[in-house]
Amino acid sequence: MSTHEPPTDRDGSPAPTGTDTPTRSVVVSGTGKAVGTEARPEGGTWSVDGSAAPDAGGDDGATADPDAEEDSGDTESADGTEGAGDTEDAEDGGGRRWSRDLLWIAAVCVVALLLVNAFVARPFAVPSGSMEGTLRPGDRVLVNQLAYAFDGRPQRGDVVVFDGIGSFLPYRDDPSGVKRLLAEAGLAPAGDTVYVKRVIGVGGDRVTCCGSDGRLRVNGVPLDESAYLLPGDAPSAVPFDIVVPSGKLWVMGDHRSASRDSRDHLGEPGGGTVPVNRVIGRADWLLFPLGRTTSLDRPAAFAAIEGTGGHGEPR
Repeated sequence: MSTHEPPTDRDGSPAPTGTDTPTRSVVVSGTGKAVGTEARPEGGTWSVDGSAAPDAGGDDGATADPDAEEDSGDTESADGTEGAGDTEDAEDGGGRRWSRDLLWIAAVCVVALLLVNAFVARPFAVPSGSMEGTLRPGDRVLVNQLAYAFDGRPQRGDVVVFDGIGSFLPYRDDPSGVKRLLAEAGLAPAGDTVYVKRVIGVGGDRVTCCGSDGRLRVNGVPLDESAYLLPGDAPSAVPFDIVVPSGKLWVMGDHRSASRDSRDHLGEPGGGTVPVNRVIGRADWLLFPLGRTTSLDRPAAFAAIEGTGGHGEPR
């Protein structure tokens, strides 16, 4: 018996014995893998262990590749169950991103609305009938808070919303920081210290009531109030003669017989006048009810008083 190792083929496997040495061939599987097989003897193919197996594939010369079958199975799985799972995951991910985008859009809109409400325009509810027939109780007006910004000043005829503390009401502490912030942002009621009235006189004006014709006079000029005064109401049942201090306003309601305005506070420390710095803004629009929506323009009658004094104008 020989002690020599049997001869090996170039790939390290033992060389086949016998007189008929089969030739080697290479079969390429469907997945592109090169599979080494023995040359097929007549009537069959060589198995992996070198034994002959019946030819199940016919006479086309192809051999069955286990790796190719396994790869085919993997492909079917990827095209079927695993592919559907990937699609569902992608749809779920897209849905979550869309939900986050919606939340971000909603948050930005809320912040923008709060900023506009706090610094630009703000709705107010009319609490009483003192401004009839221009405004009725429950009406909503839009107040322009930038109307008097950048050195702007209230003009005669403007409908203004103001805080009456220190003029119509005694001085007292302002609301707490949180409550005040919520009120300024429109998230809480403005409170019972806020009024809406019409400006009749500005700083430097002399306002008197009433002349022989029953009209108010501003700097000696009779004022035609028919455009806004409640029909049937008198300009004032209380006589007065006041020079409006600088930086102050003389304000009155359009429903004079039902309005507690500058006339009712003449003997108080503020003298009935309202500091300009307590004005929140100018009511520019009547928003609600929708059937009465309109702009609140300055009446043309006040143009007759222009140039007669007030705000430093020459008399």
